[in-house]
Amino acid sequence: MSQDQREDFSAALPLLEEYFGIEREMADPAISSDPGAMRRLGRRYAELGRVVSAYRAWQAAQADYDDAVELAEGDPDFAAEVPGLQAAAETATEHLREVLVPRDPDDARDVIIEVKAGEGGEESALFASDLARMYTRYAERMGWAVEVLDATDSDLGGYKDVRLAVKARSAVEPQDGVWAHLKYEGGVHRVQRVPVTESQGRIHTSAAGVLVMPEVDDPGELEIDPNDLRIDVFRSSGPGGQSVNTTDSAVRITHLPTGIVVSMQNEKSQLQNKEAALRVLRARLLAERAAQAAAEEAEARRSQVRTVDRSERIRTYNFPENRITDHRTGYKAYNLSTVLDGDLGPVIDSAIAMDEAERLAAIGEQ
Repeated sequence: MSQDQREDFSAALPLLEEYFGIEREMADPAISSDPGAMRRLGRRYAELGRVVSAYRAWQAAQADYDDAVELAEGDPDFAAEVPGLQAAAETATEHLREVLVPRDPDDARDVIIEVKAGEGGEESALFASDLARMYTRYAERMGWAVEVLDATDSDLGGYKDVRLAVKARSAVEPQDGVWAHLKYEGGVHRVQRVPVTESQGRIHTSAAGVLVMPEVDDPGELEIDPNDLRIDVFRSSGPGGQSVNTTDSAVRITHLPTGIVVSMQNEKSQLQNKEAALRVLRARLLAERAAQAAAEEAEARRSQVRTVDRSERIRTYNFPENRITDHRTGYKAYNLSTVLDGDLGPVIDSAIAMDEAERLAAIGEQ
């Protein structure tokens, strides 16, 4: 490895300084007693920890290689070690290059998933419930916790819409975060199958929309001015207008500056519904803020596979052929039944692989 190539990694030094600065902050009693601040710092600390570890490994591998090259001139035993040490140094260099590619700063966050029935009436609502179950079972496989924040049932037992909060049970590395995996699920999911309401056995196509948002884990991170909110209360209702309860416990919050509206009715308490609605509102505002930042940085490459745009058809679930197809990555498999049972990993891995390849290509071009 040449001296010039080593200097390329001087960009890692400010990250190392930030890492040790966060370490000092986390040791401060004033910070350690603030759970929200500790979560924010811990998320960044874990992300930078990968860079520190890779940088140290690169330094060690490069030093071993340099020493062997110097000693090889007078010692054949050291000369024999040079090729292996050179390969190790090159591997360490490539790994450091990869971890220096900027990650999505939200990767370690938990998420809120909204699934809404679309075209197809009752069949779409049933498919929405299939998707919600798929995400729930996938989360269970990953060791995450799932909470149903709100749901509106359809007459046949599907979901007109449902919101799920998916949370890691402990602090995780950014690459293992809930958002790092589920952020690729936003968009239109299309299903092809014979509906339960179809007597002629004909295959119908319907769709459901999925929106995935990183969750704000500390309300202080994203302050909402109470004067920007209009809060309405109303009586909860179920399918067909059936009363869920007899008090005005459902809550609708409108964020006036953005026009975002969030309604909650699952809880029996108005206060609980209000807290749940604010939780979803913060997630939506965070997602909007991230989208605006990406739009303002027009020179930055945006992944073709990460999307929260419901208008983009991202995947088809074909029941007659037991086939699942991801239209962004080209992934195709004939194990639809197991995917819907939570075996979503290979599908998501194809999106992660495509995203990382694009980010590495962008760094190479720069």
